[in-house]
Amino acid sequence: MQIPRPSEDSKEFFRAVIPEAPGVEVKPMFGNLGAFVNGNMFAGLFGDDLGVRLVDEDSLSALRAVPGVGPFGPAERPMGGYLALPPAWRGDPERATEWVSAALEQVGRLPAKQPKTRAPRKKA
Repeated sequence: MQIPRPSEDSKEFFRAVIPEAPGVEVKPMFGNLGAFVNGNMFAGLFGDDLGVRLVDEDSLSALRAVPGVGPFGPAERPMGGYLALPPAWRGDPERATEWVSAALEQVGRLPAKQPKTRAPRKKA
């Protein structure tokens, strides 16, 4: 599977709609960007698509009903719980920020993700 890369404009837009809040960090992920709170991703880029993770079913249903919203991630294996925001919202960053903030609030209530422990390497 070929992972698409975001344009510089997409990276700039992404950073502009991510709230500056305690515990929020933006990190590179597979050539894209992800926004995390307490170790859990709440928003990300997949190529030029901006996706948000919503935990609340009512919120997921409401966003799914918006024209232009679609699955987020690889077409053959979209990420569950995530939706890609309409590309047209680039011209209306307040709408994107509203959903990114909702994702931050919902994912921020989840338990903090614990770092994975790595198994010791076997000697040859």
